[in-house]
Amino acid sequence: MLAEPGSDQTGQVYSDLARELDSILDDLAPGRAERASDVDAVAPTHRGGALNLVDYATLRRRDLQDLQDRLLDAGVSPLVGCEDDVTAALGATRAAVAALQGQDPTHFADREATARAREAGDAALAAHADELLGTPRPGRSGRVMVTLPSSAADDPRSILDLAERGMGLARINCAHDDPARWEAMVAGVRAAERSVGRRIPVSMDLAGPKLRTGPIALGAPVGRARVTREPGGDVVDPARMWFTRSDLDQAAVPAPPATRGRPPLCVRVDPGWLGGRSPGDVIEVPDARRLRRRFTVVSAGDDGVLAEGDRNAWVRDGTLIDCDFERTRVRGIPAVPQRIRVCAGDRILLTTDMDPVEPPRPGEEIRLGCALPAVVEALSAGDRVLFDDGVISAVVTSTSMPGQVDGPWARLEVVRCREGGRWLGSEKGINVPGLEVDTPALTDEDRQNLRFAARHADIVALSFVRTRADVAAAVGALGAATAGTGRDLGLLLKIETRQGYRELPDLLLEAMRHDRVGVMIARGDLAVEMGFESLSEIPRNITLMCQAARVPVVLATQVLESLAKTGMPSRAEISDAGSAQRSECVMLNKGPYVAEAIETLDAIHSRMGRIQRKALPLMRHVNSWD
Repeated sequence: MLAEPGSDQTGQVYSDLARELDSILDDLAPGRAERASDVDAVAPTHRGGALNLVDYATLRRRDLQDLQDRLLDAGVSPLVGCEDDVTAALGATRAAVAALQGQDPTHFADREATARAREAGDAALAAHADELLGTPRPGRSGRVMVTLPSSAADDPRSILDLAERGMGLARINCAHDDPARWEAMVAGVRAAERSVGRRIPVSMDLAGPKLRTGPIALGAPVGRARVTREPGGDVVDPARMWFTRSDLDQAAVPAPPATRGRPPLCVRVDPGWLGGRSPGDVIEVPDARRLRRRFTVVSAGDDGVLAEGDRNAWVRDGTLIDCDFERTRVRGIPAVPQRIRVCAGDRILLTTDMDPVEPPRPGEEIRLGCALPAVVEALSAGDRVLFDDGVISAVVTSTSMPGQVDGPWARLEVVRCREGGRWLGSEKGINVPGLEVDTPALTDEDRQNLRFAARHADIVALSFVRTRADVAAAVGALGAATAGTGRDLGLLLKIETRQGYRELPDLLLEAMRHDRVGVMIARGDLAVEMGFESLSEIPRNITLMCQAARVPVVLATQVLESLAKTGMPSRAEISDAGSAQRSECVMLNKGPYVAEAIETLDAIHSRMGRIQRKALPLMRHVNSWD
């Protein structure tokens, strides 16, 4: 607390504040000199942001908590919001302290110049966000990015529905599907752009070095038509089956009509049988569990027949179905991906063998492939290995010796898993916290997909970026892929590793050599890598660093996930979505109710934009307290 105004003790407090602020300001020049070559190399549009980033990185080398408390006690702004322009904020704070000392504050800062500098920083960030991510909808403070499901390739109407609900960007994950389906998705987005009359950028996630579980042998070809029920058992959304003609090529099979909730199970049947169906017909469908299910036709047309039932149905490929004593067999149901049940205490043999494995018998050791051999080779006894976003935790108990005939391998013991076990499938993420493997972020497959993105997309997202070399390789590959096309592809750096977070200032300076750049905060992998307890701090730090660099941020992973998957959000999700408004864009993952999630997030953006600007709360009039 301050002493009485005018006292010697108060004067000493002001002098101490002035001395500490002068010391911080004196640090900025050496910091800029140290990074001069990096700043000179950035694109002209990023020069101001690069200088401010260097200043902010210098500032954050200090622990400012005590200084902020003493500034508050003195009635001076505690550097909140300094990210817009660090030198302007520090100068304004130093001028305020000078005024309290009875000195001329204009020696340290000019009020109008300070306001212009901070406004310019805020405007530069907004301009960069608009250029990379598109302009937000009127009255909204941010944008909504939506991950397109595989089914979107066959159903452009579903993409239009997402756009009409408020989708601002469309995301395609290159870890799934193929170029033909990606091209169909992009075409759907372009058609939706024309319909809604606004730009919807397409972002393509490059898969990166896949630290994932290897393949598991496929099971029987069985499909599921699934009912959604209320807790009391009443049907909220029926099971649906979509019947189309078996004489069409797979690429020509019509997409099912748009429905609420889960998509229908799509099957192909004899055209003659299909042509005899009409609304009200009841189709008898044998369930793979030796049960019988009844589906009632609700619509019939040239494209196919849609039928609904009130029970779950597991349907095998080749099943004989019946309607009014007319029978046909269903075709086109793919083999079911199998999974392995993992429980605490289980033993896992992690190998570099990527041949499909059969699920083990009870009591047998689980065998899993790892997509990155270098990781298996680098493991040591005692290392933690996490699977599927950390829900399964194991410890290395032994490893192969170098040159061993059956190596490399690592034997693990599962030490944490939810009660009753957890299903683990192929292509699930593996994390080894603290282990750094020298693997380039841009793979040969990524370079190939980058060439596709250069022709069709607006943005590429670089996964598992860790070093400046990763970013330099990506910027170089971008330039090569777009050479002669006249297109300027944007770049998103996905920060999802401990090393990527630690190297963030360097990664940003390297990326800012490119005109259009942003950062995606992959909270899922970051939480696994750095501990879930860090999840409230690290995304905030990344957002503030990027604000200082005037680089837009996309916040990703599990935003409104329960709402997108089940149709009902948790209360914690709504609060999380409100905090997410501090970023320039929020990403939603796919789910049956993603359209409802878009509308909810759009409404939250609309409300939060009136009371929060980045990290600065806006104290608007609260009618309830009148």
